[in-house]
Amino acid sequence: MRKLFGTDGIRAVAGQSPLDRKTIFAIGVALAHSLKKQSPTPRVVLGMDTRESSPWIAATLAQGLRTGGAEAASAGVIPTPGIAYLTRTHGFAAGVVISASHNPWQDNGIKIFGPDGYKLADAVELQMEAEIFEQLAVAQTPAADADALPAVVSSYRADYIGSLRGNVPDLRLDGKTVVLDCANGAASAIAPELFASFGGQLILTHCEPNGKNINEHCGALHAEVVAKEVLTHHADLGITLDGDADRALFADGNGAVVNGDAVLLIAARDLQASKQLHSSLVVATTMSNMGLEAALSRSGIRMARASVGDKYVLEEMQRSHAILGGEQSGHILFLDRSTTGDGLLTALVLLDVVQRAQQSLAALHQDLKVFPQVIVNVRVREKKPLDSLPAVVSSIRAAEEELHGKGRVVVRYSGTEALARVMIEAESEAAMQRHATRIADAIRNELGV
Repeated sequence: MRKLFGTDGIRAVAGQSPLDRKTIFAIGVALAHSLKKQSPTPRVVLGMDTRESSPWIAATLAQGLRTGGAEAASAGVIPTPGIAYLTRTHGFAAGVVISASHNPWQDNGIKIFGPDGYKLADAVELQMEAEIFEQLAVAQTPAADADALPAVVSSYRADYIGSLRGNVPDLRLDGKTVVLDCANGAASAIAPELFASFGGQLILTHCEPNGKNINEHCGALHAEVVAKEVLTHHADLGITLDGDADRALFADGNGAVVNGDAVLLIAARDLQASKQLHSSLVVATTMSNMGLEAALSRSGIRMARASVGDKYVLEEMQRSHAILGGEQSGHILFLDRSTTGDGLLTALVLLDVVQRAQQSLAALHQDLKVFPQVIVNVRVREKKPLDSLPAVVSSIRAAEEELHGKGRVVVRYSGTEALARVMIEAESEAAMQRHATRIADAIRNELGV
């Protein structure tokens, strides 16, 4: 069982274990040793988001890589998918992103991509963990060395921007007004130049990072903010990204939030119409609404469900040879275009569909009838197996028996935070709220902080 790596790399409060200087250095050494099994002089590209801790974490990791026999290059502040792209196209042995995605500024994280641009396999992470703990037992905490981080190679960012534009060569936004919320994160370094060539009016918001304002009352966690901006500016639509820009949510011209389920529906129908949707199949997750499955079915499209986490969506897509998959939260995977979720790519693809369809964003998903859904997050002190807690098992079973055929129950732990998530979906809103409260209370009584 992995102790450091979660479903999206290593994540913690910056400066605290496992993101203290000693452990970060050990991670760099272990990664270098792992890569040297394939190459005598492996090269690793580093990128980061806008948190104030990102530079010293990247520098410490670079120290560890150098000590372990690897070379580091830097792309500076860049979205997570930008590093996946650069790793795959520039011949790097690995790519590392310093980011905690949608988490608050005090947190940070380390995500690692292999040479193919995909996140590391669980088996590789387990092998690295073993060496990391060995290193921690014998190594000293390295002295801080800001000069350990190589100079930023500016052409890397330009290459990534060019690849995004290449996916929508005919996109024009003339006559359109678009609001883009960069979450004061990594997209702030990319979005102005990327959108400059598409025409139209771009209204950039939350694009002035100061190290402590990433995701703060903005971005994909607060999609209602961009929805209000759309109404204020009488815009055609809004786009909102998370801190590392690997996911995107939207707002239509009516000020309604458009989540990942609706994006999957719109993209799937567009691909199906052009006969590009392999096997007429889309991969979603256990959290995707029953209404999405029904809407896809009306268009002759099947939907498979994976566990929550873009890593697991990807695994199911590869198993079933699907090219489109994603999460309600806005992680969308276009496997014929990218190896990982990319919020900017998702935004450009959606804008391209809207342009070609000559319809509003609202019109393109108007038949998506969403079942009432509630998600209750319960902070927990530990993650005991839920099936070992009798009161929790009993409350879940009662909900499933009552909602059978008329709703769904999903209870799981977050892969990145100390949270249990209770999701109930039902035709009856009263039943939905009642069961969600009952299950959440049972978890809180057993494991609450």
